[in-house]
Amino acid sequence: MSTQTPWIKAQASGGGGQCVEMRRNGQSVDVRDTKAHGNGPILRFSPGEFSAWIDAAKGGELDALSS
Repeated sequence: MSTQTPWIKAQASGGGGQCVEMRRNGQSVDVRDTKAHGNGPILRFSPGEFSAWIDAAKGGELDALSS
């Protein structure tokens, strides 16, 4: 039985091509660049690593990277 889910991206990303897609893949979370159309590299994170990144983004710890 596969635990791989379909690729998803945020609804707020729009159609500008500046987004990433994510999926659950067994015991990891995969992240890829939407512009690569499935041909680019995939970053793989443990659920704990991914949760830490989400928490940091929500808490504003990464805001300096977007300015």
